[in-house]
This record gives sequence, C-alpha cells and structure tokens, in this order.
Amino acid sequence: MFNIFVDPHIKLRLLETTDANELFLLVDNNRQYLREWLPWVDQIYSPYQYQNIIPMWQQLFTDRTELNAGIYFHNRLVGMISIQQIEWANRKASIGYYLAEDAQGNGIMAKSVAAILNYAFYYLKLNRMEILCGVKNHKSQAIPEKLLFQKEGMIRDGEFLYDHYHDLYSYSMLAREWASHFE
Repeated sequence: MFNIFVDPHIKLRLLETTDANELFLLVDNNRQYLREWLPWVDQIYSPYQYQNIIPMWQQLFTDRTELNAGIYFHNRLVGMISIQQIEWANRKASIGYYLAEDAQGNGIMAKSVAAILNYAFYYLKLNRMEILCGVKNHKSQAIPEKLLFQKEGMIRDGEFLYDHYHDLYSYSMLAREWASHFE
C-alpha cells in the first residue's frame, strides 16, 4: 500500500472504498470552489460513485499507470494528488492536485507535490514531471513556481471547462533539476 508521511501533520495515502463518503464530502463541501478549475466536479453527485472509482484507482496503481492519493492534514482528508499519464517509454508523467478551500495557506500542497516528486524521481525513476495550470488559476501556479519548475509556455484553449475553453500554462521539472535543489 502507498503511504508517504510528508511531515508530522501531512500524509499521502491510497484511498480505500471505506473512504468514499469522506471523499464525496470533500468534493461536495468544496463544489463551488473546485468547480472553477476542475471540469469533472458536476459529474460527482453521490458517494456511491467513489465505490467504483476507488477500486479503479487502486488497479491503476497496481498496473503502474497512475497514482491517485488522498492528502491528509491532521488525519482529515483535505485534497487529492495524482501522478497521471505515466509514459514509461519516455519516463515522464504529469501531476494533478486539488485542496479544500479551508485547508489552503498551510503549505500542504507544496509539501505534497515535493513528496510526489521525490517518489516519481527516486522510486519510479521518472525523468520528467509536468504540471498544467489554468492561466488565471494563480493559486495552482504558485505550486510549481515555488518548487522551481520551468515554465515552458501556454497551451491555448488547452482545456474545456463546462461551457468554455481556457488556456493553460505548462510547467516541467526534470529529475536532474530536482536533485540539484538538494546539493
């Protein structure tokens, strides 16, 4: 089972089906806030949906094609972080994340992304990690910028968000760059 203790207060772990209600409440209680940047929020309307989604996430982890982990702060589920679109031939993947509105401002996400980078580069031996952020999503952009990702450019109309397209910034981090931060 996947568990990372980020610090004494933050833990990342794979979810179990018993977490379905808690995960649904996280999304439901933050629905308006998350909906601004996440295109799937309206599709989640029942905790029972997670009874099917969580086992799928577990299988993707077993198959080494994706990682979806809950972010726990003081033992409370406050967000999710994922390694998506793993391309083993190119040794690259992307990182996705979201955090409850009331959990922001505690450094949770920057520390969680740093822990995921350590896992991706040192355990999975990936070479390149990418993050895409909405051009107007300044809070999301703050994470790769704080962690010294390279901003590579803008993807015009990169994502359809409910009733419109929006532009995305593309950020990347290479394994050698991440390692150089600790020399």
